Amino acid sequence: MNVAVRNRAYRQRLAESDLLLPDGSGMRIAARMAGKQFGDNLNGTDLFPALCERAAKQGLAIYLLGGSPGTAERAAAEMQRRYPGLIVAGTQHGYFSEAEQDQVIARINRARPALLFVGFGVPLQEEWIASHRDALDVPVKLGVGGLFDYYAGNVVRAPQLVRKVGCEWAWRLAQEPRRLAKRYLWGNFAFLAYAFAVAVAERGARTNVYAGIKRVLDFSIALAAVLVLAPVLLGVAYAIRREDGGPALFKQRRIGANGKPFMMLKFRSMVQDAEARRAELLSQSERECFKMKSDPRITRVGAFIRKTSLDELPQLLNVLKGDMSIVGPRPALAEEVVTYAGRSWGRLGGKPGITCTWQVSGRAEIPFEGQVALDIDYLGQKSVLHDIALMFRTVPAVLSRRGAY
Repeated sequence: MNVAVRNRAYRQRLAESDLLLPDGSGMRIAARMAGKQFGDNLNGTDLFPALCERAAKQGLAIYLLGGSPGTAERAAAEMQRRYPGLIVAGTQHGYFSEAEQDQVIARINRARPALLFVGFGVPLQEEWIASHRDALDVPVKLGVGGLFDYYAGNVVRAPQLVRKVGCEWAWRLAQEPRRLAKRYLWGNFAFLAYAFAVAVAERGARTNVYAGIKRVLDFSIALAAVLVLAPVLLGVAYAIRREDGGPALFKQRRIGANGKPFMMLKFRSMVQDAEARRAELLSQSERECFKMKSDPRITRVGAFIRKTSLDELPQLLNVLKGDMSIVGPRPALAEEVVTYAGRSWGRLGGKPGITCTWQVSGRAEIPFEGQVALDIDYLGQKSVLHDIALMFRTVPAVLSRRGAY
C-alpha cells in the first residue's frame, strides 16, 4: 500500500487486477479505523498451502516462479510432501535476464499449469503479471511476494501466537533488522498515517465538508430567494386570504433527518378543515404516499399554486431555520414513515428538501418505490455540483407542470 501511494503506475496495475486479497494485520487495522467490514486475512503464506491442497484434490497443476535459485524447487517439494498427488508443472527462479523473458514464458505455457505463483515481491511481480498476462496461457496468476522462502526453509515463520496477535512483522524484523528496518519501522508509520487519512474521510470529514458547503449554499440561496420573491409571496398570501378568509400559511408536522420531526410551512392550498376530512379520503388515495389527482379539498387558488409549485415557497423559511435544505428527499408525514420497511428508511438519512431527483423527473407520476430509490441514490452521492444541477433542473420541471397535482 505504501508503494501504491507513491507509484501511480503500480496503482493502475492493482486497479486492473481481477481480484485483490486482504493480506496482513495492517489491512485489518486500517479497515477497523475506517469503519469498514473486513473478511478473512488471506495472506499469501497461509493461502498458498490451502490452494495447493485444493489443487491436489482436483488434479490441477501449479507452477512456481520466483525466489533465489533453488528456492522454488524446495518449496514445491515441501508442498508435494504435504499434499501427495500435487502436480508441480515446473519451477523457475526469479533471477533471469530480460533476454530470457520469452523463454521463461514459453516454458510456462508448455507446462500448462492451472495456477502460476509469481514471487518477485512488490511491485515487480504485479508489473510482470500485468505486462505478460496476455502472453501467459494460465487461467490464474497470483503475486505472492516472498512466501517461497518460508516453505523452502530459508525463513522461519513466527509462532502461531505471534501471528494471531498481528505481530508477525516484529518477528521478521528481529530476524533481519538491517534489511527490514526501513520497511517495518518507517513503513508501518507511513501506512498508519495513510490509513488514518482514509479513515477520516470515510468516517465523515468529507461528509462534514459537504454538509458545511451545503448549509452555506442553502442559507444564501434561501435568503436571496425570499428577498427577490417577496412581492410574489405577499401576492399569493393575499389571494389565499381573499378567497375564504382563512390563514395563508399551513403548518404540518413532517419527519426530517434521522427521524426528527419539524413543522413544515406551505401556502394553504386546501379548505380550512382539510385535515379533518383527510381520513375519509385516505382510502381513495392513488399512491402509498397520500396523494389524489382530484382532491375535493383543494381551493381554486390552491389548484393554481400547486400546479405552479408556488405553494412550496414558504419552505424557504424552513431552509433558513435549518430544518430543510434546497435539495433533498421530500419531507414525509409521520403516518407515512410508520409504514416504511426495508430500504425505505434510508430516506431519513439526510435533511429533506424543497426539490429532489424525483421532483424534477416526473413528480407525482413516479411510483412510491421509484421515489424511494431516487432519494436513496441522491443521499449516497453527496455532491455540491449534483445539488446545483438539480436546482437548475427544477426550473423547467416546474414550468412544464408534469406530475404536479
